[in-house]
Amino acid sequence: MGEAILAGLLAGSFEPASAIATVRRAERAAELAQRYGITAVANSEDANANRAAVAGADVVVLGVKPAQIAALCREIAGSLAPGTVVVSVAGAVTIKQIEAALAPGQPVVRTMPNTPLMVGRGVVGLALGGSVDAGQAAAAREVFAGSGVVLDVAESQMQAIGAISGSGPAYAFYLAEAMAAAAREFGLDPETAKTLANETVAGAGLMLAAPGADATALRKAVTSPNGTTEQAIATFDELGLPATVLAGARAAAARSDVITAELDGL
Repeated sequence: MGEAILAGLLAGSFEPASAIATVRRAERAAELAQRYGITAVANSEDANANRAAVAGADVVVLGVKPAQIAALCREIAGSLAPGTVVVSVAGAVTIKQIEAALAPGQPVVRTMPNTPLMVGRGVVGLALGGSVDAGQAAAAREVFAGSGVVLDVAESQMQAIGAISGSGPAYAFYLAEAMAAAAREFGLDPETAKTLANETVAGAGLMLAAPGADATALRKAVTSPNGTTEQAIATFDELGLPATVLAGARAAAARSDVITAELDGL
């Protein structure tokens, strides 16, 4: 995810010379430096890498796991300029939790990107902390503009963003798995079944990505009255597919609440 954000950033107006990345391993640092022409430093080689990287930065993107956010914030807090906007991509970590580990008044932006950022088709929910001004908000949005659609939301909506778009790509992949399994039941060989399912889901996704596309209208265009597709959709409805998707999203949101509560002690 971090590399996808970096690639999208550099695809826009940002110059490689303006970006600094810190990673754990020297091999990874060398790989990023060669691929993107940026400065990349490994923590294993320089224990001060994170603090040095954020010094003088306009925007700092925290791309570590939720359980590591608080410790990272405490590590870099003293090296951040007062106006540096700190952008988190960690799910379930609240703005309040991040602010508590930084200096008072440090601008914080919480985001929820999804993995299609890696192919330039992501969607990012973005919520602003109370200390973020208009210019800092614009800078945070620009980080993601090159790799996806950025949606401004209230932080209270982040749970829904995570349950639908954050976890959503896995739902689409799961559907492709189920379609491939159905194809095998019809006697198709595994490779043909996989290709049939994957390309169908991918192609449908491209149709949804078209300007003005509407899922309901696209579905109805394929669903002829008394036809085969209508029978399939009716069966999905009878078996409760919409309710199942809702239940799954609610379970994802509930798990997010548990993670947030666990992180309060870190």
